[in-house]
Amino acid sequence: MKEIRMMMRVNKLEIMNYQLLPFRFERFNENEYLLTNEVGEYIFLKNEDFHHFINGRMDVHSDLFYDIKSKQIATTDCVEDVVQMLATKFRTKKSILRDFTSLHMIVPTLRCNSNCIYCQVARKNINDYSADMTKRTAKNVVKTIFQSPSPYIKIEFQGGDPSTDFNMVKYIIEEAEWQNLFKKRELDFVICTNLTLLNEDMIKYLKKHKCMISTSLDGPKDLHDINRPLQNQKLDHHAIFEKNLAMIRQIWENNDCVSALMTTSKHSLGRFKDIIDEYIRLGFNNIFLRSLNPYGFAKQYKEKIAYPVEEFIANYKEGLDYIIELNKQGTFFVEGFAALLLKRMLTPFATGFVDLQSPAGVGIAGAIYDYDGKVYVSDEARMMARFKNYYFLLGNVNENSYQEMFNGELLHQIITSACNECLPVCAECVFQPYCGADPVRNMSEQGDMIGFRPTNEMCKKTKAIIHYLFELLQKHDPETNKIFWSWLN
Repeated sequence: MKEIRMMMRVNKLEIMNYQLLPFRFERFNENEYLLTNEVGEYIFLKNEDFHHFINGRMDVHSDLFYDIKSKQIATTDCVEDVVQMLATKFRTKKSILRDFTSLHMIVPTLRCNSNCIYCQVARKNINDYSADMTKRTAKNVVKTIFQSPSPYIKIEFQGGDPSTDFNMVKYIIEEAEWQNLFKKRELDFVICTNLTLLNEDMIKYLKKHKCMISTSLDGPKDLHDINRPLQNQKLDHHAIFEKNLAMIRQIWENNDCVSALMTTSKHSLGRFKDIIDEYIRLGFNNIFLRSLNPYGFAKQYKEKIAYPVEEFIANYKEGLDYIIELNKQGTFFVEGFAALLLKRMLTPFATGFVDLQSPAGVGIAGAIYDYDGKVYVSDEARMMARFKNYYFLLGNVNENSYQEMFNGELLHQIITSACNECLPVCAECVFQPYCGADPVRNMSEQGDMIGFRPTNEMCKKTKAIIHYLFELLQKHDPETNKIFWSWLN
């Protein structure tokens, strides 16, 4: 028996005149397998071709093998040379790690004038100053930020609504600009606000300091006002939003100075076309169809606002199809999440999007500084702290050094659990090169940083969307493919 097995191995080696390189595979549909390698190169093989390939019976002179070889999934060349090429591509995919933390989110205050149904934080009333950042803390935050080795620094103001303490926003901007006279970094600012409290002087200040504006728009007036009512119920949120949006664009003389983000509540389901139409009506050229994040108070009230992940996936597909059709009719409009995934699927470049990074971007791509100086690896980690879960607390700018927080044991431990190349199930998944790890969400939903993929909603959602994008690519529709490539520019 042993001799027979040895003969079989010899015969196989005699037949196979090419070397298989590491790849993952999965039955994509009844007729095809999808193969991917470590750097995200992919190819579809018919069932028969797949079995011929893995058993060493494929003609190395065929066009199909040439395609496989060009993807570095198999080779007839020196393996060491091909590995070097793969290593170069892999370094490009992971280039985001070189610069370490570039996104720094700051919470100047927890005050807010909104009463959003999915709010994740313990917001304060607009007249409650108990959760305002002090100048001492702000100064230490900026000092800590500029100790990051990244040549690119983006400071993003969150809350609460940072416009409720605009003086602190101004103080941080000017402190950062002063520091940057010496540090010479590429410095950008973003303020996340519902727009309703902004006035002409504020907008002119933001323009002068090149602080872009990020806002929230959940759809047409009825839906937006259901999801995001103001605390003063006499005020019309959507009407004020629309009026101030027009004022901002007029002062900036640029529509791109404001970006918008939506959140899907249960009220949004079945209305993605309406939401997209509202974005277009208000002059936006992109949307990020975003599901509900189950953190903080949004998790507490989940039964009132949440929905099965399968319903979001179905709505997402419908929305994406609608956006593609709009593009075919001449309206350039981008779905943001699809664009990020397509960049990972179709190019060798990193996206810098925290949710799709491996190791996870928490702490090493972005961090958030709370009003009291506490530093968390992500905004979601800050939400968990509101419910006394401080697992992802790195330290405090008033007490701890940069090295203690960003080169300490805790962050090392988090990152160790945040590489999907070696996580259970992820390691074998054909979609692994395009996905990321999220230890914070795993901890919030499943009780540990690694999580359990079969019941992981983020995993289900991301896999379903990647699968659908591959379905669309595999149809080889020239118009659709042209649209996808236009989103990457």
